[in-house]
Amino acid sequence: MKSIGLQLHKRESLQSKQNRRGAIVVFAAVMLAIVIGFAAFTVDVGMVTLTKGQMQSAADSAAHAATLEVARAFGPGGELTEDQAEQLARERAVEMIARFRTGDVVSSDADTVRDVRVGRRTWSDASEEWIQEWGVAPFNMVEVTVRRTKADTTSLPMTFARILGREDFELQVTSIAALQPGVGFGMPPEPISNSASNTIDILPIALDLGSWTDLLDQYHTGTDHGYKDKYRWTATDGVNSGYLDNIPEISMYPDLNSGLAPGNRGTVDLGSANNSTADLKRQIVHGLNSYDMSFFPDNKITFNETGALFLNGDTGISAGIQASLESIIGQVRAIPIFIQVTGQGNNATYTIVKFVGVRIIDVNLSGGPKKRHLTVQPAVFSDAHVIRGNVQMNVDSIMSQPVIIH
Repeated sequence: MKSIGLQLHKRESLQSKQNRRGAIVVFAAVMLAIVIGFAAFTVDVGMVTLTKGQMQSAADSAAHAATLEVARAFGPGGELTEDQAEQLARERAVEMIARFRTGDVVSSDADTVRDVRVGRRTWSDASEEWIQEWGVAPFNMVEVTVRRTKADTTSLPMTFARILGREDFELQVTSIAALQPGVGFGMPPEPISNSASNTIDILPIALDLGSWTDLLDQYHTGTDHGYKDKYRWTATDGVNSGYLDNIPEISMYPDLNSGLAPGNRGTVDLGSANNSTADLKRQIVHGLNSYDMSFFPDNKITFNETGALFLNGDTGISAGIQASLESIIGQVRAIPIFIQVTGQGNNATYTIVKFVGVRIIDVNLSGGPKKRHLTVQPAVFSDAHVIRGNVQMNVDSIMSQPVIIH
């Protein structure tokens, strides 16, 4: 009996071990499936996340670059037509997308029509919000879409997820960049030793609002206010006289009947009230630096609650700055626009109401009054130091660099 009991015990023990081994095999199989699932999740989701980030970078860069192209047609000083700028913007966006790796491929393809939209973004005072209108000029906004979808046969292939039946993953991202109107200029304080490397292209010479308004009116309506079109500027040839570009020019050097106070010809102090001729030359050629900006509250040139900025006058436009102005012919600068000037010479005070962009066309500050001139024409001004504001976009607005808004 004892022998029989031992045999039964051995059989039960062996059966128990076999059962445990079977359970372990099943458990191992289940755990292996879970591990494979986690591997699929970790590797493939990681690839999806990486690829989507790369696609977003491509879209952001493409939208930024394309918006710079549409800016070239903005306002009366645009160097391109709206159609030309739109086409270049579309081509530029596709070109930029192709420069970015997206996941398992060196780059993604894009279509200039399907994947790029251009439009207008304007501020509504009534609703206090930005309004977006696609296909409406003047363009100051671009949307770019980057896709990896089955429809394009470029969906992102999966690796471990194939075991679970997931062959690929579809991705699509968009980015919208826009130029925003400016309400002033700002520059963070920095050591004087570094100030030459970071400047704002503002010309320290002011023009009256009435003349500027008449110039724009002549451009838009054809009403003759006496301004001529004698010059043409192109990016390849620079400034050429005798070639028309349908953009009238204006001389910032006032004639004897300008009504300005004696001893002043429109030069203003941007920065220190003791600016010398050397300071004016530096500002004309290189722009305002951090030291100049330190004379303004918080290193910012802005308007008060009534929309005015008061600048001290200087002794006037003289032949001493002619060479400096000649060196920037063809370049774009922002200039202050004033509605009133009081006082004389260094004691003059200008009431500035806005800044606009101009291109320097020609200059002569010697000889008689009829020979002297500083000729400019309207131009697009966009700068990283422009302070963005929730204000209406006008044809002569200074603008920020493109900003990603979505």
